[in-house]
Amino acid sequence: MGDHTRDNAVSPPVSGSPTGWSAERGESNGWEHGTLRRAVIHGVALYNAGEYHDSHDCFEAEWYNYGRGTTESAFLHGMVQVAAGAYKHVDFENDDGMRSLFETALQYLHDVPPDYYGVDVRAVRTTLAAALEEPARIDGWQISLDGERPTASAVDREYADSLE
Repeated sequence: MGDHTRDNAVSPPVSGSPTGWSAERGESNGWEHGTLRRAVIHGVALYNAGEYHDSHDCFEAEWYNYGRGTTESAFLHGMVQVAAGAYKHVDFENDDGMRSLFETALQYLHDVPPDYYGVDVRAVRTTLAAALEEPARIDGWQISLDGERPTASAVDREYADSLE
């Protein structure tokens, strides 16, 4: 793990043992990339609150820490596309744009482990595939993190604001 992705303030998972975390790893409270977990926590909460643009920014800012061809990069790029697609659908009623972004997201997320950094990636892929046929499937849909569906608080918004 590079120092640039270490974050010793990020907490361990609420439940389970997701890919990216190990109880034996001391640094970043067990996370291989603590900054990735931090971005996921805030990005998922903002997504679940319908704040898709800020969610997108959380995933995108962290994505730049990883080289092309890594699982981290594929996951984050996929999540960027998920948030952007939801933004197109909800804010612009552009379902063709949503479909294009979701198709790309599915390609990026294809080989990502099903429980990556606490995100239920399998459920994300299932929902995106269903939304390609029926865009309304994402209306009110929330992403699961550590078996819960967190929504944004002031801390999440402050994090997103700090990225600007």
